[in-house]
Amino acid sequence: MSYIDLKVEGRVGILTVTRAEALNALNSQVLKDLDAAIDVVEGTDGIDVVILTGDGRSFVAGADIGEMKDYGAIEGKKFGDVGNSVFLKLENMTKPVICAVNGFALGGGCELAMSCDIRLASEKAKFGQPEVGLGITPGFGGTQRLPRIVGIGRAMELILTARTIGAAEAKEMGLVNAVYPAEELMGKAMAMANTIAAQAQIAVRQAKRCIRKGMQTDMVTGVAYESEAFGLCFATEDQKEGMTAFAEKRAEKNFKGK
Repeated sequence: MSYIDLKVEGRVGILTVTRAEALNALNSQVLKDLDAAIDVVEGTDGIDVVILTGDGRSFVAGADIGEMKDYGAIEGKKFGDVGNSVFLKLENMTKPVICAVNGFALGGGCELAMSCDIRLASEKAKFGQPEVGLGITPGFGGTQRLPRIVGIGRAMELILTARTIGAAEAKEMGLVNAVYPAEELMGKAMAMANTIAAQAQIAVRQAKRCIRKGMQTDMVTGVAYESEAFGLCFATEDQKEGMTAFAEKRAEKNFKGK
């Protein structure tokens, strides 16, 4: 059974976690299905931007405690390795990923959201890393991504207290970009995705690559990545079209991804 639904609207691929009966909790099968769906989206030329969301009232409530509770140390590490592998693949996709957090994003769900490039939230969304209250640490990258996004102090507080926060507080600390009424969330995510899809896609993907790689290194190495990408873009048809349109004061641009 596939727990990931893929729908394509124009140049946007919408991935929905569909294990609503378990609040979309991440078990081994969901992770396997997500891994396969990422490969499909990455390999589909007609998709330029991805939106990731959850079915029902939850985004992803966390990793599946029912599956994990009887694990030993070896099984626990293996499960963590699987989750981290899938989330790193999502994070390092060439295509931008917008996360539309429609409800609970706790534990593995918060970690999944943080693996995306941009996070938008419903007013009903809840975020947290409650693992220490279950006798474990975050296992799918939470101790690494959360401090990179919100800073060490806030990450320490959220992880060590196991506190759950609402969408407004998540926005205030920079965990999400924007908060919308529930009924507007997907429309806003689609509008942003279409805006990104309308740009020169080689440039978009190179810019994402520079940001992702640059955040893992020093400034000198980071600007070297950027210089390389900057130069590469000048060899594209899209650069010629974009700059010609600007010079001609022409709003319409015919980007071809070449």
